[in-house]
Amino acid sequence: MFREISKLVMYRDFGEDSILNQMSDIIHDFTYSLDEKDHLISRIYVEIRKLLEMGTSYGFNRNLWQDYLVFLLITNENPFTLTAEKAGASDGSVNMFAMSDYKIFCKLFKYDFSPMEEKLGINCFSIVTDYHSIEKKEQMYNRNVSEKVRKISDRMNEILKIVDVREESAAFDEAVKKVFELLTDFYKQYGVGMFGLNKAFRILHNEGETLQFIPINNTDDVRLTDLIGYEIQKKKLTDNTEAFLAGFRANNCLLYGDAGTGKSTSIKALINEYYEGGLRMIEIYKHQFKDLSAVISSVKNRNYKFVIYMDDLSFEEFETEYKYLKAVIEGGLETRPDNVLIYATSNRRNLIKETWNDNHDLDLEKHHSDTVQEKLSLVERFGVSIPYVRPGKHDFDEIVKGLAARH
Repeated sequence: MFREISKLVMYRDFGEDSILNQMSDIIHDFTYSLDEKDHLISRIYVEIRKLLEMGTSYGFNRNLWQDYLVFLLITNENPFTLTAEKAGASDGSVNMFAMSDYKIFCKLFKYDFSPMEEKLGINCFSIVTDYHSIEKKEQMYNRNVSEKVRKISDRMNEILKIVDVREESAAFDEAVKKVFELLTDFYKQYGVGMFGLNKAFRILHNEGETLQFIPINNTDDVRLTDLIGYEIQKKKLTDNTEAFLAGFRANNCLLYGDAGTGKSTSIKALINEYYEGGLRMIEIYKHQFKDLSAVISSVKNRNYKFVIYMDDLSFEEFETEYKYLKAVIEGGLETRPDNVLIYATSNRRNLIKETWNDNHDLDLEKHHSDTVQEKLSLVERFGVSIPYVRPGKHDFDEIVKGLAARH
């Protein structure tokens, strides 16, 4: 294993503490008797625990070692995977290195741990390569990642089950080619890394640290059909979103109106409706608006369409965060990329709180009207404004009937 891993070109930046690299070191020391038996076993159990923790986090089952390798393949961002994400693999030299790496991963995928188990008197690899977890409905794990990993893992097993990966042969080369095509198709359809595997994200930016995107694993499985009524509003929202995904001109959207009318539900439903089409959503809170430019810079070259989602957007008189938002929407020297839109919900039509002082305290500022217009102009930066108003008696009755029929 350690000889094979050292030859990886594209897929090698997994970190020194990764299970793969640690197992490589363990097998190296085992092969050359460079460590005591008890200490080797202890080191192995550390990595086995990592596999079990990962299996629990992502709901992996059956063969945790193979699921782990597939997870590495579909999350590692490198020149090959990023190229394949955009248009499928095309560069000959990059493809050649990737094909060589896939040959190594196919060997790792079918690696036989039994000689080491027998010599050390352990059976932990037998357990994790034939693992049966207790899956409960209430378990919170990323099912989207789990399903994709399992699907690819099963397909790789089908491809490699009649091939001896320990020997170079035409049959092995053909199997590697099929694995290459399998992963290339996956990258092209879903992408690579966390943006490829997850629907929605929030951001974390601690002082002095790099901006991070944190996947949101437990998004509501809500659809637009779950929201009864508001057909005109939903149509405007989906028309704009579909134009955005198709590469046509689209607008930032503001959904405003009475509380409880389905504004947030409508936007949350979009990520379930259009995830397969490449839509991703990044939720940002008001105190994070200063990071908007950094967020956009981080995603502008990816092969996805990003909606930056701001829920319950409004500003008090003393809050100036709206200026960050205006600057991003209007664009400075760098124009907003075509793969980013801003969708927001608000109970206020004009977003920024207005008071009677705005209209009557004319002596406080020489150019008072400029201040008023600055406050009111933010809403105009949203090309599409969609009102969600409280239903009248007839509409309310129809909503109740619809809910009654559904349940």
